Amino acid sequence: MDSGIITALITLSAIGAVAAVVLYFIAQKFKVIEDPRIDDVTDALPGANCGGCGYAGCRAFAEAMVKEGTMEGFFCPVGGNDLMKSLSPLLGVEAVEKKPQIAVLRCNGSVKNSPAKYSYDGPNNCTFTHTLSSGEGGCMYGCLGGGECVDACDFDAMYMDPETGLPVVKDNCVACNACVLACPRDLLELRNRGPKDKRIFVACMNQEKGGPAKKNCSVACIGCAACFKVCPHDAITMNNNLAYIDYEKCTLCRKCVEVCPTDAIHEINFKPRPPKAEVPKKEPVKKAVVVEEGAAPAPKPAKAPRTESVEVAVEKPKAASEASDKKEENSSENQNNNQ
Repeated sequence: MDSGIITALITLSAIGAVAAVVLYFIAQKFKVIEDPRIDDVTDALPGANCGGCGYAGCRAFAEAMVKEGTMEGFFCPVGGNDLMKSLSPLLGVEAVEKKPQIAVLRCNGSVKNSPAKYSYDGPNNCTFTHTLSSGEGGCMYGCLGGGECVDACDFDAMYMDPETGLPVVKDNCVACNACVLACPRDLLELRNRGPKDKRIFVACMNQEKGGPAKKNCSVACIGCAACFKVCPHDAITMNNNLAYIDYEKCTLCRKCVEVCPTDAIHEINFKPRPPKAEVPKKEPVKKAVVVEEGAAPAPKPAKAPRTESVEVAVEKPKAASEASDKKEENSSENQNNNQ
């Protein structure tokens, strides 16, 4: 064998050995010891990688929670409170219970309530339509009906209603927040499910004044503040001609629903209200007066006479009157005789 080849092999082997030793010491110097609890927590998580927790995936969520050493501010919406309680022994900290939430659509601009003013011919995509126009109904704050939120849902918890043209949220919603982020008009909001799944919210995001708002949608919030005035718990605020109900303060008394003139406030999973009895308006009755031809108009009723003192003549007795008459006759005869 040629000595050149042997020299090259020895040289390369020596370089490889030296490099391996150097890399070994570097790896030992800069190695990162990972907490084994991260793998345990990652395995316990559902693995949906939906981003509802606020992190890129389940492992990123586990790393952040283990690093902080607390469960406060961390919550997996897919697993819910039961999952967080199961993670508590792994981390050695107490789980913070959170009220279950669900996504709600704050718009009721259906095909019936907000009829189309023109026909849109273009890509059926909410983001694209939002950049071009206000929508077929004319409301620049309303739902465009493109279904982008439905496409973003990984749990089959939403569907498009063909009759209304609006998305519908099902009860199996896990509040992952994917639909909220997908909507270009921020019409979806995560709210507490409420006791027995009862909840009240304003299904409108229109910030226009009453006239233009009603022109584009018959059930729009007109900013009349009637609900704000009647709420006994200060749960309603008014901002930019729009009412908002704070679900943390709302006690579900339903007083705001009763006074809303446009039915913009929705009440979910309540017993139906009895229909309001319509009170007929009393119209003034006009008496018909029939006047014959040639007949004189009816005289006006005479006014009541004033009360005045009246002298009452007292009649004399009959006998006395006859005697006085005879006396007068005798006196007249005497006067004639004397003449």
